[in-house]
Amino acid sequence: MIHTDSDEGEGNIKYTISGEGAGSIFIIDEGTGDIHATERLDREKKAFYTLRARARDQLSHDPLEPESEFVIKVQDINDSEPKFLEGPYIGSVAELSPIVPSLSEPSRLKPSLFLQRLPV
Repeated sequence: MIHTDSDEGEGNIKYTISGEGAGSIFIIDEGTGDIHATERLDREKKAFYTLRARARDQLSHDPLEPESEFVIKVQDINDSEPKFLEGPYIGSVAELSPIVPSLSEPSRLKPSLFLQRLPV
């Protein structure tokens, strides 16, 4: 939401945004300054967007505040669950063990190295 101190509730202010995704991915309510995303954001596609906002007098079009720039950072969520193809597995890792990349990337797991497959 964008607001200016000049807003006295009379509805004489027009809010606009410009920049990456303005008018398509991000839209603004020109009367209230509320900004909304029109689609789900995906961090794998784009990690952040830079937008610029303006508040202008609706009649004279004079700026009421300096243009402001802000960055929308897209947070990553785990939208791809890990897949273990030949499970179930059991295993253990000793406390304070060094990080093993293949443990954090299930698609690259090598069960024979540290996991034992259970009979089904």
